[in-house]
Amino acid sequence: MASSKVTPLSGFPELLPAERLLELHFLDTVREVFELHGFAPIETRAVEPVERLIGKGGDADKEIYGIHRLADGEAERPGRDADLGLHFDLTVPFARYVLEHAGKLSFPFRRYQIQKVWRGERPQEGRYREFTQADIDVVDVGELAPHFEAEMPLVIAEAFRRLPVGDFRIQVNNRKIPEGFYLGLGLSDVAGTLRIVDKLDKIGPENVARLLVEAGATEEQAQACLALAEIRTDDTSFVERVRALGVEHPTLDEGLTALAAVIDTGRAVAPGVLVADLRIARGLDYYTGTVYETQIVGNEEWGSVCSGGRYDSLASDGRTTYPGVGISIGLSRLVHLLISKRGLSASRSTPAAVLVAVTAEEDRAASTQVAAALRARGIPCEVAPKADRFGKQIRYADRRGIPFVWFPGARVDEETQVAHDQVKDIRSGEQVDADAATWTCPDEDLRPQLVQTS
Repeated sequence: MASSKVTPLSGFPELLPAERLLELHFLDTVREVFELHGFAPIETRAVEPVERLIGKGGDADKEIYGIHRLADGEAERPGRDADLGLHFDLTVPFARYVLEHAGKLSFPFRRYQIQKVWRGERPQEGRYREFTQADIDVVDVGELAPHFEAEMPLVIAEAFRRLPVGDFRIQVNNRKIPEGFYLGLGLSDVAGTLRIVDKLDKIGPENVARLLVEAGATEEQAQACLALAEIRTDDTSFVERVRALGVEHPTLDEGLTALAAVIDTGRAVAPGVLVADLRIARGLDYYTGTVYETQIVGNEEWGSVCSGGRYDSLASDGRTTYPGVGISIGLSRLVHLLISKRGLSASRSTPAAVLVAVTAEEDRAASTQVAAALRARGIPCEVAPKADRFGKQIRYADRRGIPFVWFPGARVDEETQVAHDQVKDIRSGEQVDADAATWTCPDEDLRPQLVQTS
């Protein structure tokens, strides 16, 4: 069979071992924080009916990957795989999950979910077609207490503080603020106005004002929309600044009250992290209240690496509605940017802290026994792939970043003729007697550490 050239698929990244170890550290840290806050793990299927995905996505520009079986005729049968698509986020399948399993869940239901998602958008640095998200949500029956909207960013703040991301900022808004403001101005097309204002960072205020006027707004209304979007504070002073614009509407009042409560809670629990930013809207139409976006300070050009918001009608069976609020970390996006932009990686390409040398193939069983004893005590190790000169086995360990090499029976006591194992720190060259039943690996070497490679 003729060989074919292997080429990467754009938008479907693959990590090298050291990079994957870094990603796993992020996954483990995030999962630990989620569980500390009482969120229960779930996993949903990868596919949903295309009709549900399209109906709940609210984004005409988002390409949903459809699936079908390659077997002749299977994809043409109604109701089969041709009607299914890969989920583009974890919120839409979670809403379906709640409806399907409501009778078995306890409400308010707190869940976390860490899974792959797929989006057919144009691949670019930090944006992929296949990536991992880590979500938390709280849903309840009929009504959802507003304090949950304040809790979401605080959980993320705790997780990010444990990760090597540096300073970060969680920008918060409430969709009722622009909605009420636009209605108070006399602009009835709230969704259309939001979509235009959401382009501020891309096209600038002059072009946004022009598009608003072209959409039917007066020049004064357009300037008022821009003035609202410019408001950004780290305390509740945004309320007075909005009031100063002279627009009134009951929905606007509700949004200002809700956002002030979130910011007050943030200042008390995680000072300096939450910012009220009234240009944040989020693109998905199912958000109805508080919305979040997270930026890494100094790398704002990366965009948001964690976002979400409140939704009131995403999960409903026609009789009962399950309002919720959630927030999602774009883990793949965050990890890949830290790797490519900051040179972050793991200190070695293997979990192994020890390489157990093999003196001769007939002695491999002894080396295997040493490895088993070390693993039983929680020390990751591997046995050398083949018996070779010790210098070659040390170089094998060095190439992989394994800090210690274990030599079974390396020293024989001259008086007793008893053989003793020895372990060598190949970084310092220190080699000492060791017993697999008692030797302790230094904590800093037991697991790969996170390092800057550039």
